Amino acid sequence: MQNAAPTPAPVNPFTALTKYAQFDGRSRRSEFWLWVLISSVISSILSCIDPVLPSIWSLAVLIPTWAVFCRRMHDTGRSGWNWLWLLVPIAGAIILLVFECQDSQPGYNKYGANPKGIGNEE
Repeated sequence: MQNAAPTPAPVNPFTALTKYAQFDGRSRRSEFWLWVLISSVISSILSCIDPVLPSIWSLAVLIPTWAVFCRRMHDTGRSGWNWLWLLVPIAGAIILLVFECQDSQPGYNKYGANPKGIGNEE
């Protein structure tokens, strides 16, 4: 009987804040997209209160957002420097969206073990 792949632990939606400035390692898609969702919802709520508050929120979470993005790129086997694609109008954002939606590289890569646990067996 084959061993089933390990079931990954549920993602804490605030992992991006607990790993505030941790740029090394890997982040699953769910961790990244949960952070994007939560950050966007908080920004939307703050914009209803005062138009300046979303800018303050964006500055406050700039480092954890950048860190979770870098870890997400690491999970797909890419460098965190891929954020520079944003300098290319429109096409750069589309390229990054495609990268962010791709599945994790199975097993280990130069950034560490697969956070899902898939392919980490030796």
